Amino acid sequence: MAENIMKITNLSSSYGNIKALKSIDIEINKGEIVSLLGANGAGKSTLMKSILGMVHIDEGSILYKGQELVGKKSHEIVPMGISLVPEGRKIFIELSVEKNLEIGTFFRKRPPERDKELLDMVYKVFPRLYERRNQLGGTLSGGEQQMLAVGRAIMSDPELLMLDEPSMGLAPLVIAEVFQVIKKVNEMGITVLLVEQNAKQALKISDRAYLMNTGKIVVAGTGDDFLKGDVLTSVYLGGKKE
Repeated sequence: MAENIMKITNLSSSYGNIKALKSIDIEINKGEIVSLLGANGAGKSTLMKSILGMVHIDEGSILYKGQELVGKKSHEIVPMGISLVPEGRKIFIELSVEKNLEIGTFFRKRPPERDKELLDMVYKVFPRLYERRNQLGGTLSGGEQQMLAVGRAIMSDPELLMLDEPSMGLAPLVIAEVFQVIKKVNEMGITVLLVEQNAKQALKISDRAYLMNTGKIVVAGTGDDFLKGDVLTSVYLGGKKE
C-alpha cells in the first residue's frame, strides 16, 4: 500500500473577498510525481502557496506526514521538508551559482557534512552547474537558471518538492531537458508536485494528475488516463462544466 505524504481535505482559500480555492481534496503518495493541470487562473499556484502558508485558509486541512500545516507560517513549513521552486525561477543574478545553492541551506539546520553531501548530489545531477559554479547566476541561460532554481531547492533537503511552471519561457529543446531533470530529482527519492502548462509533457512523467478549473478539482486520474482521454481539451477550451 502506498505511503501517503500529503492529504488535503476540503481546502478553501481566498484573497480578500475573492474565493481562490473551493473544497479541494488531493492526496500525494511518497515517491510520486503528481501534476496539477488547468488553464491560467484555475488556482494551481494558489494551491501551492496555500500549502506553504502564504495564502489565507478559510477552511479545510493540509496534512503533511500526519502533521497539520494549516495555521503554520512558511518559515515553519519549509524546515519540515517542503520546498517550492517558484514561477520565474527567482535566482539571485548577482551571486555565483554556488552562493545561490548555499542559500538553499538556510532554512534547515543540519550538520555541514549533509550540506556537502547535498551539494555533491546537485552537481552530480546538474554537471553544468558544477562547470559554472563560479559564474554569476545572471550569466546562465534560461534552462541553466531553471536547473539552478531546482538545485537550490534540493539544498533544503526536501521530501516534497513543488515546481511552479518550470518550463515557462524556455525553448522546446530546453523544455525536454527540464522534464528529464524532474525525473532525475524524483529518482533521488523526492516526491514532486508539479504545476505545468505543458500538460502532455507533464503527464508523460506523472504517476497521477488533478485537473483544476475555477478553483475546483474537476477530474483526477493517472497520467495515462489523462493522455488517453479528451478531458484536457475540453477544459482548456472551456467545454468542461462544473
